[in-house]
Amino acid sequence: MPNIESAIKRVRTSEKSNEANSAKLSKMRTAVKKFEKAVEANADNQQELLVAATREIDVVSAKGLIHQNKANREKSRLAKKLA
Repeated sequence: MPNIESAIKRVRTSEKSNEANSAKLSKMRTAVKKFEKAVEANADNQQELLVAATREIDVVSAKGLIHQNKANREKSRLAKKLA
């Protein structure tokens, strides 16, 4: 445990950001899984789930949680599954 006041504050802020970042990543993964499940089941709402998954990937990428190239690759693979 840190003794210096600024280090103690840093631990608190890093824990908060870690929680927030984990939640964003989880939300993205959930959106992708929902889309993939809809494609397998040949559901009617595939297009809107693709839009939602793409949006979540863009949000996570904009925050710097995943690299832009990975985001583009993921979106491309999802779009290919729909086509």
